[in-house]
Amino acid sequence: MSGNIELLSTALAAAKAEDRAALIAYLPAGFPTVDGGIEAVKAVVAGGADVVEVGLPHSDPVLDGPVIQTADDIALRGGVRIADVMRTVREAYEATGVPILVMTYWNPIDRYGVERFTAELAEAGGAGCILPDLPVQESALWREHADKHGLATVFVVAPSSQDARLATITAAGSGFVYAASLMGVTGTRASVGAQAEDLVGRTRATTDLPVCVGLGVSDAEQAAEVAGFADGVIVGSAFVKAILDAPDEAAGLDAVRSLAGELAQGVRKR
Repeated sequence: MSGNIELLSTALAAAKAEDRAALIAYLPAGFPTVDGGIEAVKAVVAGGADVVEVGLPHSDPVLDGPVIQTADDIALRGGVRIADVMRTVREAYEATGVPILVMTYWNPIDRYGVERFTAELAEAGGAGCILPDLPVQESALWREHADKHGLATVFVVAPSSQDARLATITAAGSGFVYAASLMGVTGTRASVGAQAEDLVGRTRATTDLPVCVGLGVSDAEQAAEVAGFADGVIVGSAFVKAILDAPDEAAGLDAVRSLAGELAQGVRKR
């Protein structure tokens, strides 16, 4: 079975055709439980998310700040496994029909087996992977299997990336480019900053892929700001915090659905 890279491209193109940025939501698998995590994905899509990233919880993240680390810890202590991540992708995709990517560090894939991971992700209906710590020059094996199974390979670029490096990264990627708005880890910020707009401009000079911005966006106003210059707005920590702050699971689902609705309005005010 082939993965859903084409569905991802279609979703991003549809947002562009509506003269707006796409809203991309991130939620970790297994948080607050496996079933609860699946329901949370459904809730953000019901609120207006165009694309969802499902995080594969990791004990030693390099990009994730304290909010997502807390959620990952809850998921890992709950016993989440890669099979649960695949189940989350499958059930979320079947319920919503939107593109579902997995965001993961390289070590779990390496241990699991690249061919096994890509085959199972494609079979589950996944659209691809975001791989923040996989160097492009070491990505040939992954890309070979991702291409074979119809999966996008999304690399992360940062404000520190030089133009020549950007060209190398974007030439190897597919689906879209994940532009980190600032140097540092994920988390909500008071402002996203001018660095992000500069990075999007420099990245676009090297590729026709959509450029989507993450790290720091937490409300409709910031979403609108980023939507003014990016093809997609990626929000993670704000969704996770909404669940962490909720008194119970039902309230958490209501909170993320409502936040997705506010952000969806924001990306339409570019």
